[in-house]
Parts: sequence; C-alpha cells; structure tokens
Amino acid sequence: MVKCVALVVAAGRGRRLGGEMPKQYLDLGGRPVLRHTLAVLATNPGIDAVRCVIHPDDRPFYDLAAAGLGLLEPVDGGASRQDSVRLGLESLADLAPDAVLIHDGARPFVDAGTIGRVIGALEQHPGAIPAIAVADTLKHGRHGLVAATVERVNLYRAQTPQGFRYGDILEAHRAAAGCELTDDASVAERAGLAVALVTGSEDNFKITTLADLDRARRAFGGPGETRTGSGFDVHRFVPGTGLWLCGVPVPHDAALDGHSDADVALHAATDAVLGAIAAGDIGHHFPPTDDRWKGAASHLFLAHAAGLLSALGGRVVHLDLTIICERPKVGPHRGAMAARVAEILGISQNRVSIKATTTEGLGFTGRREGIAAQATATVWLP
Repeated sequence: MVKCVALVVAAGRGRRLGGEMPKQYLDLGGRPVLRHTLAVLATNPGIDAVRCVIHPDDRPFYDLAAAGLGLLEPVDGGASRQDSVRLGLESLADLAPDAVLIHDGARPFVDAGTIGRVIGALEQHPGAIPAIAVADTLKHGRHGLVAATVERVNLYRAQTPQGFRYGDILEAHRAAAGCELTDDASVAERAGLAVALVTGSEDNFKITTLADLDRARRAFGGPGETRTGSGFDVHRFVPGTGLWLCGVPVPHDAALDGHSDADVALHAATDAVLGAIAAGDIGHHFPPTDDRWKGAASHLFLAHAAGLLSALGGRVVHLDLTIICERPKVGPHRGAMAARVAEILGISQNRVSIKATTTEGLGFTGRREGIAAQATATVWLP
C-alpha cells in the first residue's frame, strides 16, 4: 500500500519571472529547476511515490527533467494552481495513499528535515505545513504611505510541502472548487481541518523573481560537499551452477538465493550510494514483494541509485567493495568486476576497488553457507 505520495505542482507559466520558458524548466546548476525538486522528493525514504502536475504544452521539458527518476506518470493541470492541485489529487484515487505532500515545483531546496517534520505531524493532525515566524516589522500600506503597523506576533510565512491526510484534502479541494485560495492550507482551513505548524527552512524559498533565480544559482556555485555511504548484504547458497558478482557471471557449484539475481556485491554497492544521499535502502526502492523485480539483473538497482545521485547534481567519486567468502575465488574475475561496476556507475575504472577476503573458516561464510559483501561509496554533491 502506498502510504505517502508527493504531488508536485508545476503547471504554472511563471510570468512574474519573465521570459518564454516557464521558470521550473530554467537552468539551475546544469539541470532544470524542476529536476532538482523532483530528485529531492524521489530520494526521500518517507515518500513512496511522486507525481507531477504539468502544463500539457510542457511535456517535452518535463520528460527531460524527470528522466530516470522512476516517477508516476504526470497529469495535466488546470487554469489555476488550485485547479491543478485538485486534478492531481483526483488522479491519486486509485493509489489511495494515506497522506499527500503538495509541493511547489519551483522550490528546489526543500530538505529532508522539513519533509520529515511535515510527515511526522500528520500522525497527530489532518494537515501540517512548514512555516517561518515573521521577524521583520510589518506595515500596512495605502496609496504609497504607511497606514498602520501590523502586530507580527503569531504571524508566519507558509512554505511547502504542505501535508494532509489524503481523503481529507481531496474532499476539501472538491468543496472549494471555484474559490480563489492562495495555498492548500487555506483550502483545509475552509473545510474546518486543523493544520499544524512545523519548523520550515530559510533555504526552502520559492523561485519567483529573477533575484530568486540568481540566489538559487549562487547556491550552486560553491565548492559542494563530499559524503560517504556504506552498504552491507548477505545471500545464502542454494543448488545451482553459478552466480552473479558485481554484474559478472561467475561459475560455481552453487547459486545465490534472492528475489532478484542475488548479486550480493551490487546490492551492497547500491545501498552504499543510496546511503550517501540519505535515500533509504534498496528494499525501499525495489521491494522484494514486487514481482517486477523477480529475477531482475542487479545492475538496474545500482544504476538507479547512481541516477538519483546524478539528478541531485552529484557524482560517485570512489567505490570500495569487499566480497567476503571462502569460495568462489574472486581474484580471476576482479578486473572484469571493476570494469563492470565502473560502467554501471559511469566512472573510470580506477575509481572502483574490488577486494576479497575470507573469515578464516569462521561464521556462515567460513562454513561456505553463503556470501557477504560490504561497500563504501564516496560521492560529491553540490
């Protein structure tokens, strides 16, 4: 069952920014603004699926922005943002998620902490939004003059994603059709739903003006950061005549048991890359209960993890992989394994280390009951 879906609203034309290209498809650090947004949501382990609401004229741009992210098929939006959200919510009826996070396509800097706080608040409330307390003194103006000072206590700037229990917000949007409300929390409030406030982030700004776009581009102009992720996996031996390690067929007097092709080394490598970008584990992206992955080649899993990293603007710097077993011997296949892993990741072979060791006859690997593998991935992110 799908528990949480992110609904990304990206059907607007961005007229306040000017230009012919809608702002969500403008370049930001070598990738469209929308791709940054989609990648952050697609890599979050608290989100089970992502759907985008787009303008029908923008489908070619969207396809480029969403390529390789494994998203739900997009749906066309309406004449207003409110219409677009309602149409997006209606499209999720077959999935019937427990919760939905509604997010602006032009907010590419949303972080995992903000997402987690919104999702967590939905355990106690029908709705939740991230918000920033107003710090500046507020003035009410009239005819270019100050008319009054507005009390700023208990005033907040609302952000997205705004989260809701799916059934509640769907009914609220249906009831509010034709109204002109400024955000989804307003729709929820109109329906009498309690909406919790959680801490937002100053970095989670929406790109609306050229100044916003310049600010976003400056954020991608820094030195970036290096991260490390680790992965570990185990598979037992079963009767067979060979197995897969690092995407290479290896003759042996047994096979490895698993839902996919049971390539224990690539599974560990996949978890290492996913760990480096805090994107959950291999089971989150490729659940063993899903028949689509029965017997699947594990290079698909590692390529998917690398694709998510790339969508975030990052790259694998180095992968160190250790295979732990008594048999089969890894040495004769080491070069082919390193070459294959490098090919999957799209990096040079000298950035891949394949090692093998035994446990000196101890434990399940020492008893030749199976193979273990551990991996460490070093990645760079902007």
